[in-house]
Order: sequence, then structure tokens, then C-alpha cells
Amino acid sequence: MEASKKILPVKGKTSVLITSALPYVNNVPHLGNIVGSVLSADVFSRYNKARGRPTLFVCGTDEYGTATETKALEEKVSPRALCDKYNRIHAEIYGWFEIGFDIFGRTSTQQQQDITQDIFRKLYENGYLIERTSQQPYCEKHKSFLADRYIEGTCPKCGYEDARGDQCDKCGSVDYGPLDLKNARCKIDPDATPVVRETRHIHIRLDRLQPDIQKWFNKASEDGAWSSNGKVITESWLKQGLRDRGITRDLKWGTPIPLDVFSDEKDKEIYKDKVFYVWFDACIGYVSITATYTEDWEKWWRNPDVKLYQFMGKDNVPFHSVIFPGSQIGTKESWTMLHHLSTTEYLNYESGKFSKSRGVGVFGNNAKDTGVPADVWRYYLLKHRPETADSQFEWRDFIAHNNNELLAKLGNFVNRIVKLVNSKIYNSIIPDYTAKYSDPVFELAKADINQHLKQYLKDLEAVNLKDGLQSAMDIAQAGNNLIQSNKLDNKLAANEPEKAAAVIGLAINIIYLCASVFEPYLPATSKSILEQLDAPFLFIPDHWMAADIQPGHHIGKAEYLFTLIDPKKEDEWRDMYGGTQAERLKKEEETAKKAAAKAAVKAKKAERKAKKPEQQVGKEHAHPNIEGTATKGAEATGVGKEPVDAVTDGVQQVTLPSS
Repeated sequence: MEASKKILPVKGKTSVLITSALPYVNNVPHLGNIVGSVLSADVFSRYNKARGRPTLFVCGTDEYGTATETKALEEKVSPRALCDKYNRIHAEIYGWFEIGFDIFGRTSTQQQQDITQDIFRKLYENGYLIERTSQQPYCEKHKSFLADRYIEGTCPKCGYEDARGDQCDKCGSVDYGPLDLKNARCKIDPDATPVVRETRHIHIRLDRLQPDIQKWFNKASEDGAWSSNGKVITESWLKQGLRDRGITRDLKWGTPIPLDVFSDEKDKEIYKDKVFYVWFDACIGYVSITATYTEDWEKWWRNPDVKLYQFMGKDNVPFHSVIFPGSQIGTKESWTMLHHLSTTEYLNYESGKFSKSRGVGVFGNNAKDTGVPADVWRYYLLKHRPETADSQFEWRDFIAHNNNELLAKLGNFVNRIVKLVNSKIYNSIIPDYTAKYSDPVFELAKADINQHLKQYLKDLEAVNLKDGLQSAMDIAQAGNNLIQSNKLDNKLAANEPEKAAAVIGLAINIIYLCASVFEPYLPATSKSILEQLDAPFLFIPDHWMAADIQPGHHIGKAEYLFTLIDPKKEDEWRDMYGGTQAERLKKEEETAKKAAAKAAVKAKKAERKAKKPEQQVGKEHAHPNIEGTATKGAEATGVGKEPVDAVTDGVQQVTLPSS
């Protein structure tokens, strides 16, 4: 892409910079991760773009640190190869969910090194760094300090022989030190016993920065109307009093420490094999990823007129509300600082927690496997966005939201009107609706829609995404109410053509507005509506005039926006995503054995039948196997089945079985 086509702030306009928490590279995101950060940020990004504002949406994989080194060892690949693999996995998952990043990058880049080291130098020069000495486990065999998770041994609490230095996976205990493990061994060299050695690390003086951080927080959290949990967590940290925190680690995979700040050769020797602690430079990744997008990155990140919105789960709050702003302040340079912090609680799974190790819950790569379109997932997750309290994902509720809301309200409304205009009555041409368009009943309907639009705008400007989705659905339901209250059908079109035309004109313009207000939430659905209307995207207006699609406009053909999900899928999906991989494999093996036994019985029957008279064989062919027929029927009732078209030659009823 040419530099001139890059998205950049525009003077005199509200320019919006949006980030979602960088997902750790070696984890496949589950639904809670997705709605808590990338999906929420995507909705807000799409909304601002639909309002005509210069908007940049930045994200990428967080790739450095101990966890990456550990995972690379497990998979027997280099950290770089591991990051390449999982960066692609993340990109594919988010692509399927239609997350519209302007740049999805990564932190293991030269830009990350350059910008992180520059910030470090400024902090060093301004006296906000201090060196501390501590004791840490060391492996004498491969001559390296060990992070806690690199040490394994027998748990001092329960006796589990493969406990890690940071946690026992059997009893869950974390209240022990890595060298409290009995028969402690190095994970990399299992025959080596770790010893204790002194190590030196650099700490950032958050205690010295606290007055400036506090002053900034008081103003920013008020002006930006932060999420309440983000404010509470930050206030708790500040109330306890900040202390210096280590920003370097004894690792190889990470951003190296710039040695030119040290005048003593001994210091250079000590720090040449150390890197920055991932929590220090991860947030700098937003800046460096922007720098990989455009050489003019400073127009976004050193611009006090840019509004920075950051989205994340509550466990990431302190890094964004204390540590990263503290690092920015400590440089004593001009930075784009956090304006609005949007944080979520936890999304749980069927009254439990998501667990990759136990195979419980739907992860990003599983959603596609269900055959349910991404927009349905987006709708359900955003309706259950845990904005102020934990929320639940439940399969029965998921199916009900598709069938009773998306299908019955939005889909039915759009499908009904478009099909009527497609009918022989109008031949896909919008009738002249002007004769009765200003009648009081229609003026009231327009005012009602504008009231819903006003609430929608208020919700989205405040980043109340869940409420905004309800306001959008209220607009669609108002369209349904318009049709029902005016009893729109073929009879009305024949007996009161001017009234029918006015209802159609108003309804088709409501549908056009729906394509705009739903686009941040349901981009594929919005695209389909625009194709059916044969109209370009309409920027979300401050006030709706109800005349964007004029009489005489030729629309496209009706298409179903959503399809019915068989309620029987509830048990199937719950069983599929409710146990360990081993349990699933066992079930698959049992099913395969039963199928093989069944096939063997059928083969023997076929062999016996082959010996019977020819006419008997013909008789068998005349009566197909009932079970086979039933199986085909069952397959036809799954997700995405083609619904029965209950409307012929125009609209004859209010509620259609599908849309």
C-alpha cells in the first residue's frame, strides 16, 4: 500500500486510535478472549469509521518471554518458528470472525527493538531506573538462569512428581518457591539440579513516578469515562503505593538491553545476555506495530489531539493504566496517552470456565467447525459481553438468540420487505411513496426511529457496546411494528396502493439504516443487506431523514440473512465441547467400532441376498432402507438447512419461518 493511502490523523477531525490487548502468541484464543478484546475493539473501530472519522485499529501477537521459550521447547522448534506458526493461527481465527484490523502485526520486530530501547534510554537518562540484586535458580549444565516454569520436581504439597516451579497442575498450589520442589530438576536438562545464584536486574522506579501517574489518572479516567472495573483496579494499585518493578529478565528470546547506556565494561558483560521483561515492552508493541504499518507512526502516537481507546480483559488493566503510562511519562516526551479504557469481566462456559488443557469450551478455531456463520457468534458474544459482571455462554441460549432474535426480528423484517418489492406487484422497483409519506402516522414512525438512533449513538459514543446492539435491534423491531400496525400485505397493496407504497418506502429506508447501524456488529449481514438493496454503504447519520432510497430505485434479489438452528444441536455441541480430547477420541473410537460392526453385519446380509433369486433382489431395491432415509433426513435438519419459502408472489403473512 502506498504511503499516501495509509490511514493517518486529519487535522480538525476527531482521529481515533484503537488497540485491543495483544494476544499471547502461543495460546489459541477462546470466546472470552475474543469478546473481551479484539471483537469489542472491532465493533468500536467499525462504528467510528461508519461515522466518517479517521480511525486506526492496531493489534498483533505478543511474542517474547518465558512462555514462548517453554512452548518452543515442548514443540521442539525455535521460538521464531513457533511465533510464525501461532501468528498465522491467530490471524486466521480473527479473519474468520471478520475482525477488521488495519494492521495485525507482532512484537518480534526491529521496530519493537528500536522504540523499546529508545524509551529505556530516556528512562535511564531521567533517573527512573535502578539496579537490584536478587537470587534466582541457575542451571550449571546449559549455563543459564531459570524462570520458575523451567524447573520441575515433586510438589511439596501433594507429592505430584511433575510439578512446575510456578504451579502444581495436580493440586493447583502456587504458594511455594521453585526450589521448594523435591528432587528439583531443570526442564531443559532434566539430569541437572538447579542451584541458587545472584543475578542483577534493572527496575523502573514506579514509586518516583507515582505522583505524575496519579495526576494523569485522575484526569484521564474522568475525561475518558473509563470502565468502572478499570478505574477500581487502577485505584487499588495506586492506593497500595507503587514500588519499583524489574524490567529485565535472564532470557534469550526478547528485546535486548541497549548496552550503550553502560559506561562500565563489566555492566555491559552482565547485561549482554538479558532482555526486557515482556510486561514492560508488550504495550510498547502497539507503537511498534503502528510503526510497521506507517513510517508516520508518530502522527498517531505523539499527537495530543488523537483519542486513544484500549480494549482488554480486566487482568490486563495495570499494564495499560499504570506501567505503560508511567513509562511514557518517564521519558518526558510528548505521547498520545490513554483516553478511554474499556475492560471486561469474564465470560464463563456453561457454568464453568474455559480450559484448553481439559478440552472445555469453544475456542476460536472451534467456532467455524460448528457451521454457524461468524455473524451469529459475534451477535451472541456481544449480547453477552461481560461489561460489568461475569456472563455465561450457554448452548441453549446461543441457539435461541439465533432463532428468536436474528432470524425472527432482523431477518424476518428484511426478507419480508425485499420479497414484496421483488414480487410481481412492484417488479423490484421502489414505488412512489411520497403521496402519504408525510401523514401523521408515518411522521410518528420516523420520530420513533430517530429516538432509537439517538440512543444508539449515545451508547456507542460511551462504548456501551451491549446496549448499542440492543438499540440497533430496537430499530429493526420498529420496522416490524410498522409492518404489523399497517397490516402490510397483498390486499393493502391492491386496495390502498398509496398507503402500501408509503409503508414500503419507510420500511426500505429503515432496512437501509439497519445496514449501517448493524455493520459494526454484523458486517457480513450488513453487506448482504446492501447487496439486496443494491445500494452503497450509508454513513451513520446524526439524524435520519428516511429518504436515502428514492422512488424508482431498482433493488436486488432477496436472500436469507439467517437460517434456523435445530434445537437438537444443543446436546451435540455441549457434548462435543465439554470434555477432554482423550474423552472425545475414546467416543470417536467407540463410534467407529460400532460402525465397523454394523457394516460387517450389512456385508453378511448382502452376501446372503446375493444368493437369493433375482426377483427378490429387485424387491429389496423397491423398498429403500428406512434407517438410511432417516439418516439423510436428520442431516438435512442441521445448521444451515434451507428453510421453506412460505411466501409466494408477495408477502402474505407477518412471521416467516426463516429469513
